[in-house]
Amino acid sequence: MGQLRLSGCRLPDAPGAPASPGRRRLLLVPLLVIMLALWLCMVYSCAAAGSCALAAPGLLPLGASPPAPRAHGPPLAKLLLLRTPGGAKGQLGPEAESDDEDDPDEEGGGGNGAAADPSGALSSFLNGSGVKRLPQAVIIGVKKGGTRALLEFLRVHPDVRAVGAEPHFFDRNYERGLTWYRELMPRTLDGQITMEKTPSYFVTKEAPARISAMSKDTKLIVVVRDPVTRAISDYTQTLSKKPDIPTFESLTFKNRTTGLIDTSWSAIQIGIYAKHLENWLLYFPIGQILFVSGERLISDPAGELGRVQDFLGLKRIITDKHFYFNKTKGFPCLKKAEGSSKPHCLGKTKGRTHPSIDQKVVQRLREFYRPFNMKFYQMTGHDFGWD
Repeated sequence: MGQLRLSGCRLPDAPGAPASPGRRRLLLVPLLVIMLALWLCMVYSCAAAGSCALAAPGLLPLGASPPAPRAHGPPLAKLLLLRTPGGAKGQLGPEAESDDEDDPDEEGGGGNGAAADPSGALSSFLNGSGVKRLPQAVIIGVKKGGTRALLEFLRVHPDVRAVGAEPHFFDRNYERGLTWYRELMPRTLDGQITMEKTPSYFVTKEAPARISAMSKDTKLIVVVRDPVTRAISDYTQTLSKKPDIPTFESLTFKNRTTGLIDTSWSAIQIGIYAKHLENWLLYFPIGQILFVSGERLISDPAGELGRVQDFLGLKRIITDKHFYFNKTKGFPCLKKAEGSSKPHCLGKTKGRTHPSIDQKVVQRLREFYRPFNMKFYQMTGHDFGWD
């Protein structure tokens, strides 16, 4: 028989035969669509969780570094819940500083929660490719001076990354080591500054030597405030938690008749700034410490933030346009907080109404602090105008 010839048509590929190039290309299209959808889903999950490690363990976007291993020990949240028992009224130091600058329920504050960085989820995701570094700058004090406000204002700057909670590493958790401390820090990119704030460092005797041992180049920031107003604010915070504590007047005096001030009470002793500064100057030059006025942080936040940005070597990005004055709270708020398009004020625990204090007690305290204030002005080369 003659050989059958077909023209103008083609028999289908036999089962098991290799697919033709054109057919393979057609099969790749839906496969690529599915892969793209899965990738976008992963990106969305990472952004929502603020971390790929939280959203999908083992999955990382291209170019991201794997999370650093945790230091051995209890979970981080539990570590930050550990508190040193408070001592007697007269003992100042890590043990006596049982009250954090921020209340536990304050947004982003307090030493009782995980040291999370409450920045925007997308910002956290994009910074996932950075590395965790020990802080180059630390806000070391003072309690009830305005440290939370300063930190929140600074975090508006794109080149500042900071821990939200107070780590209390150099006063309460030093034995856990620098590896543990580094793990608390947010990831940063080249050119960004890592920061933390723990106001009790300023009055902790061991803190200067410990921070110097970490890095002699660490930049230190101290927010100071009229010591009389600061003491009343300190008492007000404690009163809100323990309504049955003695009156401010009874705690202030060792002997009310003679007018002898009880300097062993931490609320009083913290305000003797010159005494605490002497300890820091044993390890750091005065030029490596910036003193921020708590009063001007309220009256002129942009001006004080300008000084802080210069001190940290940052471009002056935070200006007047970032603030508005909240008449109800009595202090400035951010028009747009980091990672948000909405205005942001500090929480309800900030700006508490102070109890009424006998003016004779206030006047006696002013007399007590005056010589210490004068010495502090001389040491810092700056008159804060408290007298």
